Parts: sequence; C-alpha cells; structure tokens
Amino acid sequence: MPAFAAPDGTPLAYHVVGEGEPLLCLPGGPMRASGYLGDLGGLSERRRLIKLDLRGTGDSGRPADPATYRCDRQVADVEALRVHLGLDRVDLLAHSAAGDLALLYAARHPQRIRTLTLVTARARALGVDFTEAHRREAAALRTAEPWFGAAYDAYERVWAGSATDADWDAIVPFFYGRWDAAAQAHAASEVAQTHEEAAESYASGGAFAPDEARAAVAGMDARVLLLAGELDSGPLPRIAADIAQLIPRAELVVQPGAGHYPWLDDPRRFTRTVATFLGQESAGLAV
Repeated sequence: MPAFAAPDGTPLAYHVVGEGEPLLCLPGGPMRASGYLGDLGGLSERRRLIKLDLRGTGDSGRPADPATYRCDRQVADVEALRVHLGLDRVDLLAHSAAGDLALLYAARHPQRIRTLTLVTARARALGVDFTEAHRREAAALRTAEPWFGAAYDAYERVWAGSATDADWDAIVPFFYGRWDAAAQAHAASEVAQTHEEAAESYASGGAFAPDEARAAVAGMDARVLLLAGELDSGPLPRIAADIAQLIPRAELVVQPGAGHYPWLDDPRRFTRTVATFLGQESAGLAV
C-alpha cells in the first residue's frame, strides 16, 4: 500500500479505492483503522477515496512518542498527506471522532480546504459535545426494535459506570439504523481495528482550544456539509444544526433512518447526498 513519512518520521499508510477526483477520508473511532469505511456505500464510484490510517492504526507505524496520538498533534499528518499527494487544495471527509481532526486541520490550514464533509461527526474542537441526555433522546426512538430492552438495560449500566464488556457489546445496535447482518459484521471488526491506547490519548487534556478554533473556522470560505443520521446520538440532528451555525457556508442534511454509519444504512442516499455536495458549484444543496 502507498505510504509517506509524517513530520516526525512516523510511516503513515493510506488506501486508495475508486477513480476520479481525490477525496481525503479521515476515520473516526477514535483511532480506528480506515478499513471500516469500506467504499463509503459506493462513493468510490464517484470519487477516488484516499483513506488515511492514522498513526498507530491499520498499516501505519506507531510513533516513538505516544503523546503524538493527541488529536491536535495529528493535524501535521493530514497536511503531510496533502503535500505528499501534490494537492493545492483538498476535498476532505471525516467521520465521527475524526470530525475534530478535520476541524482542527481546517482551522490551521483554511486555505487548503476546498470542501469539508463531516459525517455524523464530533465537534469537541469547537466546544460541542454529546451527552448522556443526547444518548437517551436518541435511544427513545428505538423502542420498537426487538433488541431494545436488553440494549437499554445495558446502556443504563454504562451510564452508571458498572458496565461489563457484554454490556458494551449489547448497546452497539443503537449506533446502526438497521441491526442486520451487514451491521453486525461491521460492528464485529471494531475491536481489532481500534488502537485503544491511542484512543485514550486522542482527546486528552490540551487537545482542544474551542474559542481559538471557533474564531478560525468563522473565517473559513470553504463549503461544508454536515451529514447527520436521524437516529444518531453523536451528534443528534439538532446538535449538528448547532455545529453548522458555527461555520460559514455550512449546510446540514439529515439522512432518514440512519444511525452513526449512514453509508451502511442507505448507501444510495448517502452517496447521492455526498456526491451532489461535492459536485455542486453553488452553495445551495438540492438532494
């Protein structure tokens, strides 16, 4: 697989899927190898997906200094990938926890962003986070699901701080719009793909300076898409709307019936939404 060196010398790998204009893709988790993104529901038929394995994950090397797993310290890795690819400006897509990394990159290098697509993305970098109340609000939408009772009981133990590994496994269906065979297979790969030590460092103290980041993105000229899942809790659609208010030229699309992985729940709708956004010339989004 192709690779390049981060500024500190750590070897970083990326995976290329599809043809066409490049779309740089940052995986969430946090610190989950990019393989779980797959072809983003067939988006690779429209764009060439360049999926970065963050340091210490997937096929990328582990850094000499574990402190560099912190989110803000990985901004230089994204910039190094841009330089390696020889791109003046990039279309950047980030999922989940990688929303923080993408926002920090945009804050530090606004002139390098052509478009930014934030898929069910976190925005702790801007001082916006999800809460237990948000989880409960989204969970209440799933009461008709056959797995709801056992999963919600497990959620209660998670919130109480008494969860077992089995409880963490039991709540996973809440993160998918449909708990079918494809979702179950996708979820089963998470543990093996995640670097737990790095994940613990990702949002550690000092990673975010929300006031500075808000001021920086407030001056950003790039178009931004926030794609939220109707059933997702991180962020809830209304919280995604709050995030959109902090970013000029930001547009919000809520995918019906989708959870945290909308490209699995309805690949065609997801692909159409993102491809339309990336291909449009005006600021208005018609999907």
